[in-house]
Amino acid sequence: MSPTQNQKFTATPEGTLVGVVTVLFNSEDVLPGFFKSLAAQYGIRYKLYVIDNSPTDIGTTISRTMAVEHGIDAVCTFNNANVGVAKGNNQGIEMALADNCTHVLLANNDTEFGPPTVLDLWHSLANRSDDAVTAKIHYFEGAKLIWYGGGHINAWTMRTPHYGDRQVDSGQFDQVQYVDYAPTCFMMLTRKVFDVVGMMDECYFVYGDDTDFVWRMHKKNLRIRFAPNVTVLHKVSTSTGGSFSPFTVYYTNRNRIYFIRKNLHGFQRLFALLYTLTTRLIQLSRLPRDVSRRGWAGVRDGLALHLQDEKATQVSGAT
Repeated sequence: MSPTQNQKFTATPEGTLVGVVTVLFNSEDVLPGFFKSLAAQYGIRYKLYVIDNSPTDIGTTISRTMAVEHGIDAVCTFNNANVGVAKGNNQGIEMALADNCTHVLLANNDTEFGPPTVLDLWHSLANRSDDAVTAKIHYFEGAKLIWYGGGHINAWTMRTPHYGDRQVDSGQFDQVQYVDYAPTCFMMLTRKVFDVVGMMDECYFVYGDDTDFVWRMHKKNLRIRFAPNVTVLHKVSTSTGGSFSPFTVYYTNRNRIYFIRKNLHGFQRLFALLYTLTTRLIQLSRLPRDVSRRGWAGVRDGLALHLQDEKATQVSGAT
């Protein structure tokens, strides 16, 4: 980060450092916008942690080059394998905590945002002593079209509805509030969260890991504030082929079943499983055969997946 960003315009207490964690997977096309957004930030010190799960190191090379060009302090790690979003986030979080970052911003690299987004999120946390904060998120293409305007987890149906999804933003979701659910595609957390909750459950690989994480946060009485004054643009599902790709259909179904088995109990667990299996009969039958097969494979694997207990997902917390 350049001196003008890192020092001259610093508006936060001395010692404040935000670790920005982003996980790459064939992300080359979206990186210029992401780095341009980061470079425009001011008033707060940050360090970028790029974790590359791509089959080649092209994204790592581009990230290193852009970090130098924009004067961004960055650590770029090429895994030489797709280890999953959850594990990639854990890698970045662990590095940020080891570097004594006071906050962690989990940020998809298919997001773009104006200045001073990072500073505004930090102020939302500091002013109210909250544990985590999330922005209002718009679709990248579409005039002020909302993707996330708040949300909650319905454990009975195992759905995580986004308030205002695909509505034009006219200020109808501009109330500051605590939310039961927020995707981790753009969420700032204090390091305390990882002390208390631990790390992300790597069994999810991709999709559902954020739902599991915020569920565990709520169990520990940690709160997420929705800050509607901060807006982020999201190029939804750019790296996974869209909502109905075989990859997406497999993991969303597998992880939905896994979450129910891991986190719910008694009648609620039974109801959620029955509801999910019944709705799969309808929804998967409407998809092309090859995609439907991947969905049912996900259901089977979700039922068979070994459950991670709470201790397993609390490893590698901050020290």
